[in-house]
Amino acid sequence: MFCKSPALRSDKLRKAAKGQQCAVQVLGVCNFNPETVVLAHLPSQTHGMAYKSDDIWAVDCCSSCHDALDGRVPFEWQLGEKEQYMLNALHITLMRRVRDGLIEVRGAKNV
Repeated sequence: MFCKSPALRSDKLRKAAKGQQCAVQVLGVCNFNPETVVLAHLPSQTHGMAYKSDDIWAVDCCSSCHDALDGRVPFEWQLGEKEQYMLNALHITLMRRVRDGLIEVRGAKNV
């Protein structure tokens, strides 16, 4: 069983989403407006009612894609499609944070 501990919170990670391009870009949904981008938390074992996942488990997401991911607006996802969008967006977001020096991977080399 997974033990809940305090969530990892970082003002720097949350603020880094501001002004970014949406990393999710759901076809037919995304508004492509960097002014609406926030750090959207993805589902995880540590999230629950009124409790967000860790800030490292989140993506740069425009308001329209955020609404679709969170179910605030109806969207008919194909099997596995939502998860694929979330994982692709997580990769993009994490690589942005590494590139910008907010996340350091010790010993990593650009190839």
